[in-house]
This record gives sequence, C-alpha cells and structure tokens, in this order.
Amino acid sequence: MFLKLFLIFTVVPVVELTLLIKVGSIIGALNTIALVILTAVVGAYMVRLEGLGVMYRIQRNMMEGVFPAEELIDGTMILVAGALLLTPGFITDFIGFLMVFPGSRRVIKGVAKRYIQRRITTIHPG
Repeated sequence: MFLKLFLIFTVVPVVELTLLIKVGSIIGALNTIALVILTAVVGAYMVRLEGLGVMYRIQRNMMEGVFPAEELIDGTMILVAGALLLTPGFITDFIGFLMVFPGSRRVIKGVAKRYIQRRITTIHPG
C-alpha cells in the first residue's frame, strides 16, 4: 500500500508537470494557466450542481426510510472529483470530469464495486 501511495504522490505530479510544460510550450504559458483556471472553475460549478442533486436524493431516501448507499458512494466520488478538478493538471481534470458526469461515474462505480468484491472474496473466502 505504501508503494502505491508513494507512486501516486510522486509519479502523478511529475507526469502532470511534464504535460503542463509540453502544453505550455505549444499554446503558451498564459493560455495554459487560463485553461487550468477555467477547468477548475467549470469543474467546481459542476461538482456543486451534482453534489446538490446527490444531497437531495439522500434526503429523499432518508425521508422514505431507505438507506442511501448508492447516493453516499456518488457523494464520495463527487467529493474526490472536486479535489481532482481543483488540482492543477490535465490528467487529474480528465479523471475528475469523468467522476462528475453521472454516466461515466456509474461505470467507474461498477468497476470499483467489482474490484472491492473481489478483494473481499480474496481476503475472506467463503
């Protein structure tokens, strides 16, 4: 686990920085900075809208006496998406936008569920 976290926190920033420099050399530094700020602003707005929708669904389910498991997962994914979208970089923005849009979030959630179920089955066979 330590190795995975180490790689994420070292490799991802280096790749992001390399990509930012490459894009900056093609479209210019100011345009690159403007693009990074634009994706952060648009991303924050989209996260806010999706987050409010999830909050509404959580409240509705709670009032109906239904545990909002799917909505809590959606909310967590939207929270992570917000952090990724506010982090400067194109790869993190791409992943963040994928987690904001309901269609792609549903696909990512399905993959994550299968991964977690496999891990649980591997750890506790039975």
